[in-house]
Amino acid sequence: MSVHEILHPRNWKPTPGYACGMAARGRLVFLGGLIGWNADQEFETDDFLGQVDQALANIVAVLAEAGAGPEHLVRLTWYITDKQAYLASLKEMGAVYRKHLGKNFPAMAMVQVAALIEDRAKVEIEATAVIPD
Repeated sequence: MSVHEILHPRNWKPTPGYACGMAARGRLVFLGGLIGWNADQEFETDDFLGQVDQALANIVAVLAEAGAGPEHLVRLTWYITDKQAYLASLKEMGAVYRKHLGKNFPAMAMVQVAALIEDRAKVEIEATAVIPD
């Protein structure tokens, strides 16, 4: 059960895997852009899906520092360098996403960018969470 209110007009078509909006009250937690490298800031893979897996694990780790979990996420902003790699891995990505974030689908945006600051990075994800009062 979500601790936030999902905002979706009743007459709109359902959205797969994300919310159009979220309403929440509590302690705000803002995560900077997290990429697909490990705790030692080393890439273990150049595979798009592998980097998504690590970036999501990194988000969960930083959330834990605030006493939060994936259920507290209200927004994710994804920056990807290869739209085709994303589209080609949708089915597998669902499993990777659920492994880290469960069935929590906050408001999301995804933007394809020419490059990220770290040359090997293929994805960067910003996150916002709200821990209820």
